[in-house]
Amino acid sequence: MIPRYARPEMTAIWSPETKYRIWFEIEAHAADGMAALGVIPKEAAATVWEKGGKAVFDIARIDEIEREVKHDVIAFLTHLAEIVGPHARFVHQGMTSSDVLDTCLSVQLARASDLLLAGVDRVLAALKDRAYEHKGTLCVGRSHGIHAEPTTFGLKLAGFYAEFARARRRLETARGEIAVCAISGSVGTFANIDPSVEAHVAEKMGLAVEPISTQIIPRDRHAAFFAALGVIAASIERLAVEIRHLQRSEVLEAEEYFSAGQKGSSSMPHKRNPVLTENLTGLSRLVRMCVSPALENVALWHERDISHSSVERGIGPDATVHLDFALHRLAGVIEKLVIYPERMRENLDRLGGLIHSQRVLLALTQAGATREEAYGLVQRCAMPAWRGEGAFLDLLKADAEVTAYLGSDALEALFDFDYHTKHVDMIFERVFGA
Repeated sequence: MIPRYARPEMTAIWSPETKYRIWFEIEAHAADGMAALGVIPKEAAATVWEKGGKAVFDIARIDEIEREVKHDVIAFLTHLAEIVGPHARFVHQGMTSSDVLDTCLSVQLARASDLLLAGVDRVLAALKDRAYEHKGTLCVGRSHGIHAEPTTFGLKLAGFYAEFARARRRLETARGEIAVCAISGSVGTFANIDPSVEAHVAEKMGLAVEPISTQIIPRDRHAAFFAALGVIAASIERLAVEIRHLQRSEVLEAEEYFSAGQKGSSSMPHKRNPVLTENLTGLSRLVRMCVSPALENVALWHERDISHSSVERGIGPDATVHLDFALHRLAGVIEKLVIYPERMRENLDRLGGLIHSQRVLLALTQAGATREEAYGLVQRCAMPAWRGEGAFLDLLKADAEVTAYLGSDALEALFDFDYHTKHVDMIFERVFGA
């Protein structure tokens, strides 16, 4: 995680200040829960909130203590005791470090999810606006990078909208997977802390209760969360790659907005490069890079070990910060994307009508030719057109075996672009609703 690819709203979630404030809230809510049971004095819980609630935790002091004790939670609790005073002996009663660490991570990932959902919503809004704007803008569809049949640019964008709508649902599910609280003590048996304390902390922190923890929250939850982020990153890259291809000089059907004063190359003043979508491709790789270690974190020793800890200290901030930045960058690209309908029409005609070959093939079979015969006749006329030796329609009209089945008027009717867009409204209704 570096500032260049980070938004302050997301980085704040992972700051030491935020982390220690969440740690304090977990401990203080747990103290309230224990006080309600009579396990600790009510005045002790009140003092924890009074003194700790208004405190600014000294990160340098916590680091200093940790250098001696070699334990981050103990270092924090020691510093908290310096603030709270004698009543601090009632803090952390029956709890273990993972109760604090895992519940805190759940809070951070849930808050990060909310920002990510907002980012996905911005992408969806941009895609919907531009899809309707270009609902009827004809362009060539490509398979294997080669001209196939006509489509519309709005349909392209509608397809990406549907993909990100699925991504949003997955992210909502992933948030539910990860937003759980565990305050169950050593090896998760509640031997030294009542389950009602866990329920109280969960409610106050906006989390669900983990049904069974083995001192830690099971890491299949985290694996599912990071996998969901990885799929979103893959969708970002797919859209970014589409724009990069469309911006190639030979295609130039769409391009990233090029602002006044922007420069594309240190050596070639004419360059207008797809730098934002290239950047999105790279950021997507960084997010997906976090998926494998999250999966490997699932298999821990017995009731717990901490081999997952160092991994999550990295992938938690990295994946969420990079994906948050990427979503907002992608939304900006779509919102300002420069689209060239005239160039799209030019490219439609670039192969001399070959994009209508399937219609001719089907019409020949309807007129009585076998599929094998029809394919051979169409291909025989298509290959010279591919080589630039004439227009496809003219070559078809000049082929006696073709015209034995289809006359000139019938052939010309097969080159109608409207034929390919007759179901666009239906597709849009499927994607966006009535």
